[in-house]
Amino acid sequence: MISAGAIRSLRGRGELAHLQRGIEKESLRVTPRGILAQTPHPAALGSALTHPHITTDFSEAQPELITGVYESAAACIEELEDIHRFVFHHLGDESLWAASMPCALSDDEDIPLGRYGESHIGRMKTIYRRGLGHRYGRVMQTISGIHYNFSVPDSLWPVIARARGETFDDDTPTRAYFDLIRNFRRDSWLLIYLFGASPAVCASFVRGRPHGLQRLDESTFYQPHATSLRMGPLGYQSSAQSSLHVSYNSLADYSETMWQALTTPFPPFEAIGLRDPDGDYRQLGTALLQIENEFYGPIRPKRRTRTGEQPLAALNERGVEYVEVRCLDLDPFLPAGIDAATSRFLDAFLLACLLRDSPPDSPEESLRIQANQRDVVGRGRDPDLLLDDGGGSVSCRAWASRTLDECAAVSNLIDEVTGSDEAGAAVDAQRQKVASPELTPSARVLESLREANTSYFRFALNQSAAHKAYFRESSLPEERMAFFDRLSRESTAEQAHREAGEHETFDEYFARARKGYEQAPAPVARRA
Repeated sequence: MISAGAIRSLRGRGELAHLQRGIEKESLRVTPRGILAQTPHPAALGSALTHPHITTDFSEAQPELITGVYESAAACIEELEDIHRFVFHHLGDESLWAASMPCALSDDEDIPLGRYGESHIGRMKTIYRRGLGHRYGRVMQTISGIHYNFSVPDSLWPVIARARGETFDDDTPTRAYFDLIRNFRRDSWLLIYLFGASPAVCASFVRGRPHGLQRLDESTFYQPHATSLRMGPLGYQSSAQSSLHVSYNSLADYSETMWQALTTPFPPFEAIGLRDPDGDYRQLGTALLQIENEFYGPIRPKRRTRTGEQPLAALNERGVEYVEVRCLDLDPFLPAGIDAATSRFLDAFLLACLLRDSPPDSPEESLRIQANQRDVVGRGRDPDLLLDDGGGSVSCRAWASRTLDECAAVSNLIDEVTGSDEAGAAVDAQRQKVASPELTPSARVLESLREANTSYFRFALNQSAAHKAYFRESSLPEERMAFFDRLSRESTAEQAHREAGEHETFDEYFARARKGYEQAPAPVARRA
């Protein structure tokens, strides 16, 4: 619970108007018939390796659109929409799939891996994706979502330290972000309920494997009260990682757990082998994780890396810079998959997680968190659903109301200094979803299927076409189009420069890159 003293300490603090956020949005390029595109990443979009706003995720046909860092939720969404307009200008007859769960898919071999050129780092990125395909199958990797990056301005940290009853020092942000992460994990099921938009899947997605879903029509499977199948056992999950307890009690604990997962050989992945008979690399390594990003957590501590620096080393050298929320589905009713109101709510939710008392985590609590998430994924809109909050069983609605009360207290602080009611309105909108589950995106998806008597595939294809029309109806101003054109040209030139400037062999580069994981990182004094 957030103390009254913490709320008083933050009242009227203008720094609350400068919370920072950025968005990364994944989706699939599809043909007019809704089939995964087999075409290369469009050259007019620049280099997927070096472009600051347009890259690809797992597949060559999976664009990832990245905003800058903004103090305004509206400005952040505006840039995300501008990037969409630029992309659609160069997509021809292709569209971006509007939903998190993928379009109709055939075999793994028909899902092209992301390609990043012939530089050493570009080849490493493709090998990493090849490894993911061997480990989990390529179909799972085509699931798309929203990543929401959140940080507190430097000027606010001394105030937050006082609000938390602490003395500010250089390590305050890192300690506080880990407190936030522990609380986020406890309450992240609420985001899955509120924003989950994948209660159904194409039959092609579950072809050949047990799934436990009900048939809605010939080509659609679903669960009546499901919220986000993307976040459940059928989605972006790893059974290999299910027994891994990553501790978020401190940077040292987190680093030790992650390092073990990055360096300890894992027999099923050893069986895949590092290279194929022709000598080509199958994966980056044979441990449980090839790199840090392979860990499928709903939130990550993050720090921008320097050239050649590994993420874990960057965290230990300079501390946590921001957190990345990874449990948000694409909202198929929104052209960009997310809107400013969602962003404002996430800010209030994350700030509440930062201010609330945050007890240490444990392996037992991790199992409880996983069980709550599974229940909300499959039965989140069931009015009889009970969750375990550590003190016993509690109704989903009662727990949600308790959390939203804290979000409301935080949103009031934000609205006071911004002179608006937008943060409070964003929280109120979520209260309505708790009171009326039919307002959730997941319920609206199923209602849309029933009203139109259509399949999940046809619904998503229609939404994809509508979003394409939306972005093409309002083209970019000439100045903005020229800006993105310039970024594309510069990124292509930068990729060529990297490829021309390498002198060691790829095998030498590969060995040197992997050697960095051999020594466990130790947190050092933060440098200002």
